[in-house]
Amino acid sequence: MPSSPNVYFDAASTAPLHPVARQALTAALDEGWADPARLHRSGRQARMLLDAARETVAELLGARPDEVSFTTSGTQAVQLGVLGALRGRRRTGRHLVHSAVEHSSVLHTAELHEADGGELTAVPVDRTGRVSPEEFAAAVRPDTALAVLQSANHEVGTLQPVAETAELLRAGAGPDCPLLVDAAQSAGRLPVPAGWSLLTASAHKWGGPAGVGVLAVRKGVRFSSALPADERESGRVPGYVNVPAVVAAAASLRAVRAEAAAENARLHALVERIRAAVPRLVPEVEVVGDPVRRLPHLVTFSCLYVDGEVLLTELDRAGFAVSSGSSCTSSTLTPSHVLAAMGVLTEGNVRVSLPAGTTGEQVDRFLAVLPELVARVRAPLGLDLPAPAAPAAELVLDALGKRCPLPVIELAKRFGEVAPGGLVVVLADDEAARLDIPAWCGMRGQSYEGEAPAADFGADRGCAYLVRRVS
Repeated sequence: MPSSPNVYFDAASTAPLHPVARQALTAALDEGWADPARLHRSGRQARMLLDAARETVAELLGARPDEVSFTTSGTQAVQLGVLGALRGRRRTGRHLVHSAVEHSSVLHTAELHEADGGELTAVPVDRTGRVSPEEFAAAVRPDTALAVLQSANHEVGTLQPVAETAELLRAGAGPDCPLLVDAAQSAGRLPVPAGWSLLTASAHKWGGPAGVGVLAVRKGVRFSSALPADERESGRVPGYVNVPAVVAAAASLRAVRAEAAAENARLHALVERIRAAVPRLVPEVEVVGDPVRRLPHLVTFSCLYVDGEVLLTELDRAGFAVSSGSSCTSSTLTPSHVLAAMGVLTEGNVRVSLPAGTTGEQVDRFLAVLPELVARVRAPLGLDLPAPAAPAAELVLDALGKRCPLPVIELAKRFGEVAPGGLVVVLADDEAARLDIPAWCGMRGQSYEGEAPAADFGADRGCAYLVRRVS
């Protein structure tokens, strides 16, 4: 297939630099390069720019200027926010609550807290990736030092019920428990949900420059930095402030918020086109995430029998930059924790996130090439094998040592070898099989009957997954 002009559909990873950010950055490099902590003229000028940027960001995020600090990234904002709140409330307790689908920056910080003797509760989500406000609030205890809930999921776009959860916390067991909201995916696109005590965001997600994060801490929230004391950024973030980048971040945030209503409606319609077309054009595909309560620009789907890395490579060759949370990418051999928590298919996962300015023609071109590329990836697998003349009552498939998506491919290829009512046993030691085999059964209308010890079927490792043929 001839290469097409590159189309960037990975705004959830990082959005293209907004023209306003570029202009503001260029101007601030000339006017705001000095140390804003110094009293000379150049320092005072840099301080004025920094203060103005802080006021802009605070206004647009619903905070006070003195509540807002700038970090070097959204990840650093989350880490400092979580650790600072836990340290500030250590007399209350060492219990941390978060949803099971938080960004890795939250999960890694939680792991550090647990390794240091803290306690964790990860609140589950439903198949759309949404947490129950009641379940989340019920997980908060009198010794809970902090609760963490993202505004929108970074992999599937589902919006979380932040305001409803915060209201339940105030009325229940956690009236004093602060709620940290990671708004990295929604800030700039959607209004900040009410009820937060700490808020984090990342400028490059809304079209600002990389290297600028936001940490807002409400007045009255007990907070103690986990790092050595520093006089900058209210003592919350050590180190020199990149004034030109902060100025560009603030300017672009104001610009995207002004454009959000019109652009969100346009991108929402394009995403609806993708959500409707992909299941119609590509067989054996599952669109995941909440179909209604979601980010306007993001859609995620998973393709059975497809290696996610191979499909992304094919799309890139065709001129489309997308991303994946699939367990089959080279960066990880474990399933996406988000897809796993949702209980949906983890293989062949594609996340399409449209940047501002995406056209209908680009989306149509993507939909035109996608079916052919998926078919090309599946072609060597031989999935259309005829069923044997005398199907068996039970079949044991040895997929030990095979990585996703090979175990479920083997299941699909040989499923016809058992009669209706018969049992297929899949022996596998890849963690993704625990998620993908039940998901395959759900998509194909077959009965998943759980797990059994692999030793029962003569294997020395792994697990046995039991699938009953219904039809």
